[in-house]
Amino acid sequence: MIVVFALAALVLSDAALAQRVPVRMATADVGSYGYAVSSILADVLNRELPSQYVVTVHPYSNTTAAMRATMNGEAEMSYTADVGMTELYARVGPHQGFRPRVGDLVHTLYVYPMETFLAVPADRAANFKSWADFSGKPVYFTPAGYMNWSNLQRIFNALGYQFNHVEIDSSLLADALRAGSIVGAGAYTTAGSSLPTFWKEAELRIDVRVVNPTPEEREKLAAAGLVPMRVDPKKAFTRDVGVDEIWGVPILFGYNMRADADPELVYQILTALEKAAPRLPALDPGFGPLAENFVGLQVAGISANPHIPVHAGLARFLQERGAWNDSWKIAR
Repeated sequence: MIVVFALAALVLSDAALAQRVPVRMATADVGSYGYAVSSILADVLNRELPSQYVVTVHPYSNTTAAMRATMNGEAEMSYTADVGMTELYARVGPHQGFRPRVGDLVHTLYVYPMETFLAVPADRAANFKSWADFSGKPVYFTPAGYMNWSNLQRIFNALGYQFNHVEIDSSLLADALRAGSIVGAGAYTTAGSSLPTFWKEAELRIDVRVVNPTPEEREKLAAAGLVPMRVDPKKAFTRDVGVDEIWGVPILFGYNMRADADPELVYQILTALEKAAPRLPALDPGFGPLAENFVGLQVAGISANPHIPVHAGLARFLQERGAWNDSWKIAR
């Protein structure tokens, strides 16, 4: 009798598992920041979502591959960034000629920003009073093809400035700045804190100054949906960089889904993460902005690409919180 009950329980368990709805999160490679963040979010969602859902993380070689996998039906959510969504809908860069087997990603969830800005050698800082002073000059806008490189391209396009990128080995950034082969370089922080490794190394070898956009440039960027954010220079640099605050234009990284994803599931994901957001910075400081203003981060992600449709589940979420803009389009 005990054996019969045990077998019955096993059958029921297997049946229950078979009925669970998979939510596969496609992300970048295992060593990436995106993968680490995905693992944290998956753990939170598996605790907070109804038991019929099971969230798993699936790494791909890069973000573009993860996006394509999701659009081809191999996953439900994809790690991406607002600038990557811009390229997807324009069918440029890595998405040129791409035709998804199922459907394009739409605005669904944004979780943390990277803030892009510009810096120059300290001994030449007097020549740079605005971002207009970089127009047409040789600048290393971070490695070509990086999301921050793409971000600086769209920044310069929005401002009407000439983007003159000079590609160098990023480990030689300090040498290139000192030699004058570039007048300055793009830099970025994650959630207002750490610099990338190549900038951490460069600032130990050369004294630099951050050049902020002027109030007029910030206003023009905001009008284009690229709203600059304040960054505390003391959290990013180990030495004085000549400003009390850094104004960086954020890239918003997130997890977007196709329009055919269940709106109720999307709504539940957003609601669960909004509830958990205050606890997330303890797991990773990159979640700080999400904890500070969960709704505002979603609005900023849409505003960066207002022509891209918004998932119906996110639209409902924002409408209930009085943050919906009627000019946005709900994905069908």
